[in-house]
Amino acid sequence: MHKYKELTVWRKAVDLAVEMYLIAGELPKEEQYGLTSQIKRCAASVASNIAEGAGRNTNGEFGLFLGISNGSSCELETQLIIANKLGYIKDEVLDSAVKKINEVQNMTFKLQQTIKNN
Repeated sequence: MHKYKELTVWRKAVDLAVEMYLIAGELPKEEQYGLTSQIKRCAASVASNIAEGAGRNTNGEFGLFLGISNGSSCELETQLIIANKLGYIKDEVLDSAVKKINEVQNMTFKLQQTIKNN
């Protein structure tokens, strides 16, 4: 079992989720059950899957959950792109969010490679 709270990638993923919740809160009310809900769900999933994987019994299981986390981050990025194309979020907000998402994705991938090789 890994101590997920000590993982920099988990802390960054939690910070990312908080930021995404704030962005989602600014979307139009008619998106409450659409993009808003989806952005919040996949943002929380990124950090949650890192934590869940870290609590599993083997590195193989951990790697699987890191992959799920990466999938959720791709989904999150897609939702933000859609929100941007609909004019709900500005280009600068999208660009900043994508940089943070990519940072978490890179860290998750590197952690996957590290645990695979141990």
